[in-house]
Amino acid sequence: MMRRIRVLVAKPGLDGHDRGAKVVARAYRDAGMEVIYTGLHQTPEQIVQAAMQEDVDIVALSILSGAHNTLVPKVVRMMHEAGLGDVSVLVGGIIPREDAAALKEAGAAAVFGPGSTLESIVAATRGSVKRALA
Repeated sequence: MMRRIRVLVAKPGLDGHDRGAKVVARAYRDAGMEVIYTGLHQTPEQIVQAAMQEDVDIVALSILSGAHNTLVPKVVRMMHEAGLGDVSVLVGGIIPREDAAALKEAGAAAVFGPGSTLESIVAATRGSVKRALA
């Protein structure tokens, strides 16, 4: 039997709005994925630690604060340093289109800005899983 995809939904930084993260977490759950939600105000260190402890396949970052150009590269770097290079990082929120390429260069597998559909997020998440799920 194939195990379910495990997704860590995290809110890094000082951003205090989590409605979008909760909507995406519910879409993941409804799509049959196992979801771990970290809550608000997580540091990159806390996110990496949670990813390790929960043995996740995907880390989905939700950022509305404008700090994505700082936080995403830091999380990706720390995940690689922790031996989690096989865990994909996806990022969504209020992210200008012109920042998406730099976030992907920094290691984000996908970037979702305003207007992204839940279906596209779920599909990209499935397509971004690097670990064997058997």
